[in-house]
Amino acid sequence: MVLPHKIATLLYCFDDADRLLLLERTQEPNLGKWSPPGGKVHADRGESPYACACREAHEEMELTLKPSDLHLTGLVSEDGYEGRTHWYIFLFEVLPRLAKLPPPCREGRFGFFNNAEMARLNVPRTDRDKLWPLFLQHRGGFFSGHCHCLEGDDFEWTTEESCHD
Repeated sequence: MVLPHKIATLLYCFDDADRLLLLERTQEPNLGKWSPPGGKVHADRGESPYACACREAHEEMELTLKPSDLHLTGLVSEDGYEGRTHWYIFLFEVLPRLAKLPPPCREGRFGFFNNAEMARLNVPRTDRDKLWPLFLQHRGGFFSGHCHCLEGDDFEWTTEESCHD
């Protein structure tokens, strides 16, 4: 299917209690759902995924990062997301721990959650079933996967690379 490609970053940030920072989104994609902060790479301007992650951290969380503050934990390709777009998504762990909850931003409001709390949140199905478990499994390592999006929120997943720390 010929669709536009978009490149994005997701930022997995943790507090001192190892709780994950999530954003309750007030905009599409994933309106009304909790997901890691991040955003689209300005590929037309030559922005790198690392530069995008640093920019998005500043814009959404008022956090100043440099590329060395990031660990690339995963790379995910999605084809046919909502029948409109193909995505390349870079999943970064933000290495510095957050001391406090960021203030709300134009994208939504933030919360810190442990695994038990996350199980009760409204999160995208791919995040719950694949991205979060793979991220946890590969913290300090790397994984790559492909998500073939089907009707509704169904999908087929292929893990293409898996390197554990």
